[in-house]
Amino acid sequence: MAGRRVLITGAGSGLGLALAQRHAARGDAVACVDLHGERAETARASLPGNGHAAFTADVGNDASMTALRDAVLSQWGAPEVLINNAGIASGGTLLDTTMDEWREVLEVNLLGVVRGCQAFLPGMLASRSGRMLNIASFAALAGAPSIMSYGVAKGGVVTLSEQLRAELHGSGVSVSVACPSFFQTNLLQQWRGSEAMKTHAAKMMTRSSDTLDGVADNIFDAFARGQFLILPTRGAATRWRLRRWAPSLYFRQLMQLVAQRSQGQ
Repeated sequence: MAGRRVLITGAGSGLGLALAQRHAARGDAVACVDLHGERAETARASLPGNGHAAFTADVGNDASMTALRDAVLSQWGAPEVLINNAGIASGGTLLDTTMDEWREVLEVNLLGVVRGCQAFLPGMLASRSGRMLNIASFAALAGAPSIMSYGVAKGGVVTLSEQLRAELHGSGVSVSVACPSFFQTNLLQQWRGSEAMKTHAAKMMTRSSDTLDGVADNIFDAFARGQFLILPTRGAATRWRLRRWAPSLYFRQLMQLVAQRSQGQ
């Protein structure tokens, strides 16, 4: 993918910035998109190489993403690689969640990906080439309790990616989706929902042996290979296979983990 134009949403920090650094080091020109303009600009200025750009956009807003598309195409050029990374975290049971939380999380985490694809896919189709990477979460695959709005939104990202992959077959445009589990990042800065779940998520991140750099390396390498479903954190592939091939056993083990958590173990 060297020498391509790569646009990354949520590139001002965390995983988005880590992926921007890896693409820039490879020789790509990177457009850093972030909700906060100063973070986007700081990210751009930190990247090695030339041709990088910074843009401000809210992926959860139609008008903002339309304006981003117009600005990118007129000021920087059509991206050849699109990474839909921007998102917010949430947690809580179905009865804990409010409809306002559902709307916000779906607008950002799911429809934000839809907006990114709709904005920049036409240019890829016109050139009959392009790469798209959507960042979901293992929460999309886990079927776990108390991550209701987040898990549903990220599950939608996986389904969107699967269907888009099929729609684009033979077009020259490929699709990948990454589903990391807990790792050490700053996602909880954008938290919605239960404080108890936020505390639990923070503990899981602290205990995780997966680092931001390690996860970013795994995603970058798998994406470069053209892998569709990317499971970049330790143990995730095993858990996914167990759920797929032995769903009852997976569910029993999941409930055991939930019970241990409730007992403070």
